[in-house]
Amino acid sequence: MILFKSPNRGYLDISLFLSSFTVLAELNSIVNELEFTISLAIPNSFISIFILTKIEILCVEFEEYSKTIVVICHCKNIYMFRTEIIPQVSDQKISLKTPIITMGSCFSDNIGSRLLDNKFDTLTNPFGVIFNPISINKLLQIAATNSTIEDENWVESHGIHLHYDMHSQHGSIDKAEAQINIKRAISSTHEQIKKSKWLIITWGTAIVYERKDTNEIVANCHKVPADLFTKRLLSNKEIIVNFESMIATLPDDLNVLLTVSPVRHLKETLELNSVSKSTLRLACHQLSEQHNRVSYFPAYELILDDLRDYRFYKSDMLHPSEEAAEYVWNKFSQTYFNQSTLDFLNKWSKIMAAINHKPFNPQSEAHQKFIRNTIKVLNELNDQIDVSIEENHLQQQLLHQ
Repeated sequence: MILFKSPNRGYLDISLFLSSFTVLAELNSIVNELEFTISLAIPNSFISIFILTKIEILCVEFEEYSKTIVVICHCKNIYMFRTEIIPQVSDQKISLKTPIITMGSCFSDNIGSRLLDNKFDTLTNPFGVIFNPISINKLLQIAATNSTIEDENWVESHGIHLHYDMHSQHGSIDKAEAQINIKRAISSTHEQIKKSKWLIITWGTAIVYERKDTNEIVANCHKVPADLFTKRLLSNKEIIVNFESMIATLPDDLNVLLTVSPVRHLKETLELNSVSKSTLRLACHQLSEQHNRVSYFPAYELILDDLRDYRFYKSDMLHPSEEAAEYVWNKFSQTYFNQSTLDFLNKWSKIMAAINHKPFNPQSEAHQKFIRNTIKVLNELNDQIDVSIEENHLQQQLLHQ
């Protein structure tokens, strides 16, 4: 772990982003001048973006913690190397017991999966990944009113029965089975909306595809021939008017959190992608200004303006890397979670690290004791969360149950 300390910002823990590092110090200057130059060789890591050669250090401390050397460098102007975004802390807090629903692009899947992994009461993308705001709003209206989908939007593609308003995950070779699956998804989403306190929507693109025969916008083209659709860019007004119709069907106490996906839609060209994202971002701004219960979280800006480097993308150069997603998650946590939830997340992360630990010798007495102790810690959380899955996983590793 490496902690940098800036006089005006406090400590910056960059250990999250490090895979390996080497610290080389000019020790003579420490003795002679009580300050020295430190060089960092950190391949494929966060700090190598900002510091390529040298940093001026006021002093340095070395300490050992859990067999890891902690280097605390008290340095000047460490933040001059980046433009950090610090979202305004929300007055409306989220706790473990706060019901949440996420809808939208694959970025909402990412946030949703982390909420689920950390035991939040969350329903994530019940209709699958949906990219454009019109289709997302349509599905939310259907779920909020517990309505049925339009029968004329069914299509058969490559032997699979699919619906233009849904992701292909709801398709089936048996149309009746697909209809049942979608009906269940609508019903479960309806129940979650009724009890939820937060709805997190991630818009992916303002570029939509309309059926030429009906002029209806589809959520997914399902690999149907392209000449059956007209491609166009949504207007800002169109997005806002459609959103207003949707939010009127939601419970009055349901907070809506808007985000724009940082995933670029390369197939639309980067130039048109920029226009699309700008359209979405402007709509988010205007809606958050018009509605007290609508807010915006800058996930898009955190990736493009804060991290701002290709090393924070996966190999496709489009989707954020695991490190980038973790960075956004930490910002989200600090913005919306109350203190007791943050304390729980800290404890839960250590428990999950213990559960996922791969022992050198699973049958050793030391590891068996480690498992029993972890189960004991899990049981202490029974009044907060359901730990049955994790406990069963550990119980199966015990030699004498």
